[in-house]
Amino acid sequence: MKEPLFKSRSEAGARLAEKLVDLSGDSIMVLAIPNGGLPVAISVANALGADLDLIISRKIPLPLSPEGGFGAIADNGSVILNDNMVEKYRLTEDQIHYQIEKVKKEIKERSLLYRGNRPLPSITDKTVIIVDDGLASGYTMLAAIKSLEYREPREIIAAVPVAWEKAAWQVEKETKLVTSLVVNEPVFYISDYYSQWYDLSDKETLELFRKWLNSHPQNGFHHQKPSLKRLF
Repeated sequence: MKEPLFKSRSEAGARLAEKLVDLSGDSIMVLAIPNGGLPVAISVANALGADLDLIISRKIPLPLSPEGGFGAIADNGSVILNDNMVEKYRLTEDQIHYQIEKVKKEIKERSLLYRGNRPLPSITDKTVIIVDDGLASGYTMLAAIKSLEYREPREIIAAVPVAWEKAAWQVEKETKLVTSLVVNEPVFYISDYYSQWYDLSDKETLELFRKWLNSHPQNGFHHQKPSLKRLF
């Protein structure tokens, strides 16, 4: 690829929203996977006039190679394992259990940080759009999708600016996938598609989310703001 497709996550979200324009209205809930998915989701929610909240889903890192993963966990405890990676790295039951419990603890802490005492938003009979900044393996998205099934949404849409084709195919089996570009490459890095790419900190993510809550009282959450004091 000669040059990045997007300047920023916000720009990517605005372009992604163009593919979702027919879904605007009160029956839409946009759920961002933090941290990188939030700026994308804010642009989508603004364009659609939709409510916005967070859904926390994180990869389960490989024991000796934390940059890699062998699955993902969502904030309700839903676990999706990548059996191929488990077999490839010959992970034992003890290793799998240890990594899962470690990630569950991190998710619990992050959920408390982001949500405080706010209840989960109602998504019954709503179209839910789960947004991230891209799909690499697809497992964080799959875990997020699984975690919503019991909450009876009308439809779940996975919306990302870019995706590895194999990951897109896996997610499409579970829901409708909307992307601005699906890539078929043996090596896929989401960062290659953004000229301004960096890992958002928890502080930045919280500030973005708090700003959204303050400017959108119709979400009904403005009186229960997330607190930065728990981490900072």
